Amino acid sequence: MRLFRPHVFQGNLNSKSYFEGWYFKQVTADRENVWSFIPGISLTPSAKTAFIQVIDGISGSTAWFDYPLETFQYDPESMKVKVGNSWFTENGIHLDIQQNGHTFSGELTFDQRVGFPSTLFSPGIMGWYSFVPFMECKHGIVSVNHSLRGSLNLNGRETDFSGGKGYIEKDWGTSFPESWIWIHSNHFDEPGASFMFSVAKIPWLGSYFIGHISYLYAGGEFYRFATYNGSKIKKLTWTENLLTLLVEGRRHLLEVTVTPNKGGHLKAPVSGEMSRIIKESIDSTVSLKLSGKDGGVIFEDTGQRAGFEIIEKIVAYFN
Repeated sequence: MRLFRPHVFQGNLNSKSYFEGWYFKQVTADRENVWSFIPGISLTPSAKTAFIQVIDGISGSTAWFDYPLETFQYDPESMKVKVGNSWFTENGIHLDIQQNGHTFSGELTFDQRVGFPSTLFSPGIMGWYSFVPFMECKHGIVSVNHSLRGSLNLNGRETDFSGGKGYIEKDWGTSFPESWIWIHSNHFDEPGASFMFSVAKIPWLGSYFIGHISYLYAGGEFYRFATYNGSKIKKLTWTENLLTLLVEGRRHLLEVTVTPNKGGHLKAPVSGEMSRIIKESIDSTVSLKLSGKDGGVIFEDTGQRAGFEIIEKIVAYFN
């Protein structure tokens, strides 16, 4: 039944080529501090480890911390995982990291969390793709938006996150795709708005397909755009300074532009091993316009402190 609860641990610690990771993003109320913490596990035939990755969105600096797999604990009924002495849950985090000259400590509580809807035939952002076997990577959205209480000591600097915002997602499987684009922001002028988009080259049964998943949460409503519900990417262009997208759903059009900013280097999985280096920004800008097929504008806003990753090979499939 874990399939219907994608936020909980999905794996098996005896697997030989497997990864699973949770992505916690925190932004202070003044938006001057943007930090993401990524706990997870990496299982290969030669090594089984737990880890925590950290990225400072403003400076682009990153850090990686290894832990024995024995320090990884999880609750099979809820989103609660422990790596070393740090806990990560859907309701808050407790950090206690002291490694390699770094110190991250403190607690944050998550309030007013907006979860992603799950139904019998659509358990999360993957929709009915959740039931498709042999996919190398699956994705889950734990919290599209929540408020923060508490403070963190970030390498000796006490930072108050109270009144700020957070976001949680996760991935699990064997490897990240060969190429992809990922966008996220929940810092719009409309306080509750949140947006995520991802498109990737997805290998399956000896071939591949280009698939996308996306949501816009605005005005208390979820607007989904995904390959599985018939939406199509009508336009995708990329230069070093601008990404433009046009996505057409059954009833809506979504226009997206992303202006990238400074990024940092993170590790990503290949056959369970966290050996691939990718670049991620969590300080980019994303502009959105959601319209009905009749031309009426439903939502138009610009999101700050946006997450952005692009592995440029994906662009060739749209040109």
